[in-house]
Amino acid sequence: MIEYISLPQELVNAIGSESKDFTVQARRSQPVRLSLFMVLFGAVWLAFTSIFVIAFLGPLFVGKEVEFTANGVPTVAGPGNLGPILVPALIIGVFVLVGIAMLGFGLSSMFKKGGYFAGTPTRLIHFRKNSIRSIDWEQFSGDITVKGNEKKGDITLGMRTGKMVSSKNGPDRYVPDTLYISGIPNVFEVEQLCRKRIKENDPTPPVTGNYVK
Repeated sequence: MIEYISLPQELVNAIGSESKDFTVQARRSQPVRLSLFMVLFGAVWLAFTSIFVIAFLGPLFVGKEVEFTANGVPTVAGPGNLGPILVPALIIGVFVLVGIAMLGFGLSSMFKKGGYFAGTPTRLIHFRKNSIRSIDWEQFSGDITVKGNEKKGDITLGMRTGKMVSSKNGPDRYVPDTLYISGIPNVFEVEQLCRKRIKENDPTPPVTGNYVK
């Protein structure tokens, strides 16, 4: 059974006189698996780029010269002649920064709080860091994924909005936006309430068995 929790006053004001289906406090901003994927991807990226850092810049750190080929011409760079290696070093540096950014984002998202969610008959309200987002149930597609157990679980709500993503090896595909309610108790009851309200507010006309020939 869902127990109502104490809510910030700003969220209470946003709900107003509407009845509440559920109120939950999300422990995280997104599922742990997504954060772990970003952490692992960033770590692998940094491990790969570190090979180039060691090969091209490692000798310079100990005062030695680096020999490489630029545009088919053998080139030597050293502590007193850094010009030839500035461009390769800049490119490698960009890749290192990308890896650090992905790793940092993954780690920070693991500890980022998800805020408060309140469901009413007409909308889902999200409050986090003095910011309130109100989404009408009709904006959700009804595509819902639930993982976890009654004590703690994650809900992923698919939305009708999204964007086209291009692919090199195939046609462009449409990727819908998603909303995460992560690390909450009674996840299955909350999911059922969300599904009920989405269905009630579905703007799509119902399909009947009567067809005009």
